Amino acid sequence: MAEFTGERVIPGQVQPDLWNEHFARYAFAGRLARGKRVLDIACGTGYGSSELAKVAGAVTGVDISSEAIAYAQQHFRHPNLDFYTAPAEVLPFADRTFDLIVAFEVIEHLTDSRILLTEARRLLTPTGQFIVSTPNRLYYEETRRSSGPNPYHVHEFEFEEYRNLLTEFFPHVSLFLQNHTGTIVFQPHDSQGPAEVRMDNCETPGAEAHFFVAVCSLATQVEFPTFVYVPTTANVLREREQHISLLERELKAKSEWLRTALAKHEALVTQHQEQTEQLQERNRWAEQLNQDLQRTGERVVLLQEELIAEQKASAETVAQYEAKLAELEGEVTARTKWALDTETRLSAEVAARTEELARCVDALHDTESQLEGRTKWALDLQTQLSQLHGQISRVQASRWYRMGRTLGLGPELHRT
Repeated sequence: MAEFTGERVIPGQVQPDLWNEHFARYAFAGRLARGKRVLDIACGTGYGSSELAKVAGAVTGVDISSEAIAYAQQHFRHPNLDFYTAPAEVLPFADRTFDLIVAFEVIEHLTDSRILLTEARRLLTPTGQFIVSTPNRLYYEETRRSSGPNPYHVHEFEFEEYRNLLTEFFPHVSLFLQNHTGTIVFQPHDSQGPAEVRMDNCETPGAEAHFFVAVCSLATQVEFPTFVYVPTTANVLREREQHISLLERELKAKSEWLRTALAKHEALVTQHQEQTEQLQERNRWAEQLNQDLQRTGERVVLLQEELIAEQKASAETVAQYEAKLAELEGEVTARTKWALDTETRLSAEVAARTEELARCVDALHDTESQLEGRTKWALDLQTQLSQLHGQISRVQASRWYRMGRTLGLGPELHRT
């Protein structure tokens, strides 16, 4: 179900004065809607479109709120009435489709009001009429002084500003001032005949009006008479008396509530005093905690400074160790290179010595072979020498040799 927010009117959810204020505009437009094709821009919940459909040939209501359109489709059904969801600035209809267009309380909601007026002029037939209303900015500023500007309104108009804007788009503009007035009605009890209206002091300045209602057209218009809307609940005094009675009952209930609230207030004051004393005690305790926390914070600062100093010393030590490590790594690298070079050199020397040793071994083998041959030769010579010594010994021992030596004949043999 739709909910009244203070801006969109929902039947049965608003005060009678507010309802009559909005409904009266559709009653005003109904005189111009008979048998015509009517477009209701920003139709809201559809109550006004439904009122126009009672006399119009066909009525189309459009609104940007899908929730409002759903409410209108559910609550207001006529064979000549349709509802669509569409923004006021972009209306999905062909040019010159409508004989009457109404746009009540929408132009002040738009960022660019000229787009709405351009659309209205495009959709009107050459003899069509456009009725557009808006609140008076000066009146609203006065009545909303305490509550502040209407949050739903983008731009509100003053009288001359409004008239000048409309005449930019429509050559014929008739402006009406909509106001709540005190009315005394003499109504026949037994019949509903025509009404006569007498209005005294009707020269109301535009700056003092509540709303501005303009009837715009491209063609010349006939002069419109003053229109007075008297709602069915026209006994204003009785309504106000009922309203005062309701207010008195509400005041009595609120007075009782106030007495109860005052009793609760006294109890709350006593409780507040007790809580204040407890709060003061806790504040003293909190102050002591703050002092302890401050001392602890100072200690933490000292510890942080010590930690920073230790970290700095550690960083220097680490840097020294890293430098020493780099030095040792360089030394190890140099020694490793020296060892590799030495290994290479020794391997080469060992290979050379091994080759030389092999040659020596071969030479030794040759020497041994020669030694064995010479030893054999020497042994053979020794054997021959021994044999010769034996022969010499036999010759010397022979009788012939001695005889010859006696005779001085033959060689003298000496044994060596």
